[in-house]
Amino acid sequence: MTVWDDLVGQEKVSEQLAAAARDADALVTAAGAAAPPPETSKMTHAWLITGPPGAGRGQVARAFAAALQCVSPDRALGGVPGCGFCDGCHTALIGTHADVNTVAAVGSQILAEDMRDTVRKSYTSPATGRWQIILVEDAERLNEKSANAVLKAVEEPAPRTVWLLCAPSLEDVLPTIRSRCRHLNLRTPSVDAVADMLIRREGIEPAVAAAAARATQGHVDRARRLATDPAARERRAAVLQLPLRVDDVGGCLRAAQELVDAATEDAKQLAEERDGKETEELKAALGAAQGGRMPRGTAGVMKDLEDKQKRRRTRTQRDSLDLALTDLTAFYRDVLALQLGSRVAIANMDAEDALERLARGSSPESTLRRIEAIAGCRQALDRNVAPLLAVEAMTMALRAG
Repeated sequence: MTVWDDLVGQEKVSEQLAAAARDADALVTAAGAAAPPPETSKMTHAWLITGPPGAGRGQVARAFAAALQCVSPDRALGGVPGCGFCDGCHTALIGTHADVNTVAAVGSQILAEDMRDTVRKSYTSPATGRWQIILVEDAERLNEKSANAVLKAVEEPAPRTVWLLCAPSLEDVLPTIRSRCRHLNLRTPSVDAVADMLIRREGIEPAVAAAAARATQGHVDRARRLATDPAARERRAAVLQLPLRVDDVGGCLRAAQELVDAATEDAKQLAEERDGKETEELKAALGAAQGGRMPRGTAGVMKDLEDKQKRRRTRTQRDSLDLALTDLTAFYRDVLALQLGSRVAIANMDAEDALERLARGSSPESTLRRIEAIAGCRQALDRNVAPLLAVEAMTMALRAG
């Protein structure tokens, strides 16, 4: 199994990156490995990978990083880099390779301080691997200062450094950065392709795989989670009941509170294990004494970690809310399809009774207003409006129609 086998519905992009990995392998293997790639090479020092949510931007970037670090002996016999089994591929894919550095937004933005060490490392030679790779998962969240730091590093890269930037669209990245990157655009995988992946790779029953793929409309990660996690299916079922619970003001407020509470609990569960492990690791690195007493002068470092963890919890809560809002949008899209007699496939077949009930009891115009109310809630959350206020305003708008 090669590193490209898990890229669902991205055959064209896989071919382009496999060709670039072959040229990159030849560059490193050749005597003049430190020289820049020739004009005919399909390899370049900076890539911008865009595509809709769920298309697998991060997965594509990690697969390419693994192919660049591949040390399989089959390469000498004409094999394509990216075997998926060698130490270079394995460690790059699971995130432990010393020369593959991943940057993701902790809060709503990637701050300059989050990029400082990474940019510095981009100018160093690979420690153990074939390339120094910087993978920025949320390039659209770079703020002005951090984006300028990345721009300078991309403009003047080290000979063996590769930047992999991931963002939803070209417009989400500064023009000066995207003009210096080779652009790859991913497409949303088909429902059938996602269902086939769940059956082959996860051993999911065909009916469950088809339902998960259809419900998430080609979003690979969400489909995998929905198919494998009973708790995720329960949360989604609860969200799809919300449109039936906003008949009065009290119902609206209760539904909003429950939605926010569920997102908060999700964030808390994810944070407990991760934050505790990070804190203990940092204490050990700083030389904490037996019993947890910290050395003098380390309070500021611990405070920085606490602030980072707080920002991450806030973002996790809002990501969980955004997932619920995405499910709500799909629900009302299905209602609209029924009202208009569209031939578009219904995503939420498991909620067909509720869909038909709302379709009969409202007009297409009111359904569109409800979809707009959900979009308005997402925009309010992006502007850092208090989650409960934003969701309460949305549920009241859903009631009004």
